Amino acid sequence: MYDQPRPHQATPAMTFGQMLERVRYEGAYPTPERAAEAVHHVLAALGRQLTGDERVDLAQALPAEAALTLTAQIPDTRQLTGWGFVKDMAARTGVSPAVARWDTGAVLAVVTRLAGPDLLARILRQLPDGYALLFGQAQLRRPEPAAA
Repeated sequence: MYDQPRPHQATPAMTFGQMLERVRYEGAYPTPERAAEAVHHVLAALGRQLTGDERVDLAQALPAEAALTLTAQIPDTRQLTGWGFVKDMAARTGVSPAVARWDTGAVLAVVTRLAGPDLLARILRQLPDGYALLFGQAQLRRPEPAAA
């Protein structure tokens, strides 16, 4: 199944160049190229975890180049926790988990702004525990059923 654009959706709030500058600022990266590398690694990793309407809606909120990176990935059959996401990205890119976590925070801070609160809430409901912190949000525990 291919992700299809939904009719009458607004265009992204920023260009890819503007997104790179925001990520460069958030991550304190020395060059736009380093920011672009972080964007592509993080969005590729997110594209392997996100499915359904949330994937399509997020792609529409992103600049075209970023959306292509997200949607070019085939969703993985296993969902990773937030920490698993960081470790998997580190292993795939050959960086330390600390660098992968830094990159994730810088990129997802900008993605959070582009997605907006409603879409972000839907994305976080779909993903396992640990992602809220990666998106710069409070990690709220889901209520557990009382023991009978």
